[in-house]
Amino acid sequence: MYVPADVDSGRVEQRIVEAAAVLGPHGAVTGWAALCWSGARWFDGSDGRPVVIATHVNLRPDPRWVPCKEGIDPRDHDRVDGLPVTTAVRSVCFEARHAPDVATAVVALDMAAYSDLASLEECRVYTQWRLRTWTGVPQLRAALVLADENSWAPTESAMRLVWTDAGGMPRPLCNRPVFDLDGRHLGTPDLIDAELGVVGEYDGKDHFSSARRARDLTREERFRTHGLEPVTMVGADLADPAAFVARLRAAYQRASRRPAAERRWTLAQPRRWIPTETVAQRRALDPWDRARLLRHRRAESR
Repeated sequence: MYVPADVDSGRVEQRIVEAAAVLGPHGAVTGWAALCWSGARWFDGSDGRPVVIATHVNLRPDPRWVPCKEGIDPRDHDRVDGLPVTTAVRSVCFEARHAPDVATAVVALDMAAYSDLASLEECRVYTQWRLRTWTGVPQLRAALVLADENSWAPTESAMRLVWTDAGGMPRPLCNRPVFDLDGRHLGTPDLIDAELGVVGEYDGKDHFSSARRARDLTREERFRTHGLEPVTMVGADLADPAAFVARLRAAYQRASRRPAAERRWTLAQPRRWIPTETVAQRRALDPWDRARLLRHRRAESR
């Protein structure tokens, strides 16, 4: 088979198609590439990793793909737009099992759930009944305990892990809408401690424009006036979280001293509110509600 000279073989979709061309019978694209091909936003191949292909064909070494000899249960085969891939649950469990560490495995599970391709319960059941003693299963199980279905970006997942690991603080809720006591929506912070009201926000590069920064400051002040305690993480904190951990602990100290009478916020959702915190809730939305209620995730995530 040949590729026309004017085709950009660097595009992630083309990379996946070219890897699939060497699969042989009963093979399939798996891991991040299968999730990407199935529509997962955050598995875009931008890190330059080779495509993982599950095949028993003996292939010559090629930097564009990595063969995997793990067997594929016939129930794990899928075909998306004509391309043989493994199911989303099998693919993300593969990613988590072969990730370099638990934190990276957690991010993979979070981001597959973000696109509603695999719920954590589906992954737990698959792990229990279909994997058991496979390579990397202990890491996968550890990641499933820490994963969350409502993280909107890999950086938010990383911040949550720093919050609980290096920070030593209770596990926060992800992207949970906050309301005033009259039911008005105050905002949806990236993270929130439901007991003390410490809210965490990750500010990526898109937050540095003057207009966006002005909106962020207005939102932060709105949180404070209702008794919440904001703390912000920036990109540099991911490489060295010490400064963020210090800010986080200071925020917890301030929140713990705040009188209960100043708490003018709640996580109780008004009856009119349609929850979208879980994969099951989002899958149940009709197309109109899905477009209407989830469009802010793409605008806010980074």
